Amino acid sequence: MKQKISDKVAERLKEMLNEDTWGAGDKLPPERELAKQLGVSRPSLREALQKLACAGLLATRHGGGTYVQEKTETSFINPLLNLFHEQVEAKFDVLEVRHALEGTAAYYAALRHTEVDRQRIQHCFDRMIEMHGSPDPLDEAKADAKFHLAISEAAYNPVLQHIMQNLFSLLENSITHNLDKLYTLPKVFEPLSHQHERMMNKVLERDADGARRAAQEHLIFVEESLQQIERAETRKLHAVRSLPTL
Repeated sequence: MKQKISDKVAERLKEMLNEDTWGAGDKLPPERELAKQLGVSRPSLREALQKLACAGLLATRHGGGTYVQEKTETSFINPLLNLFHEQVEAKFDVLEVRHALEGTAAYYAALRHTEVDRQRIQHCFDRMIEMHGSPDPLDEAKADAKFHLAISEAAYNPVLQHIMQNLFSLLENSITHNLDKLYTLPKVFEPLSHQHERMMNKVLERDADGARRAAQEHLIFVEESLQQIERAETRKLHAVRSLPTL
């Protein structure tokens, strides 16, 4: 099926956003100027802008103009950050939510992704593999998050995208989460990389049901691995407390 002009324009605009042509909160040039710059008609440009707005990447503000959407909302994150500090088990609550959301994101990404999305998902996967063995395990955990966000962005659901971005911002900003420790466990990298590759392949093959299963099976493994970390740390703490004082 021949790709619509507006879809090609949307992909080009998405590339420009990824290249940081405009930053969060920046106002895009007027339609007439942007259409001339891209060499397309204003109706095709308008349709492309609407598509990116539906994906949560752009927003139209009162008074006119199209703006690059902010990545996160602190009003969403701050109360949950307090919860993370007060309850260390909250990370598992986030995983339960991710289990539901990421299965859905992978399902729709398989149905809706564009060529630009395909390239970005592959790039994020390659970057994640490249980060393995970094001196700071959190580098690998952050690359992991970007891979998952690339898939959720390809689902083209602005509500889902907003929630997913904030969940990963929450994890990144919380000092109590230990996703970075996941990458220090022996024999974890190989199954994680296989799971990520399977998820990516199912999305890129447009196997929606397979993509959803791959995402959910991956998160079950992550949850079980983090529980293993918790048990090991609890045993270590009990062992230290049981040592006789000198």
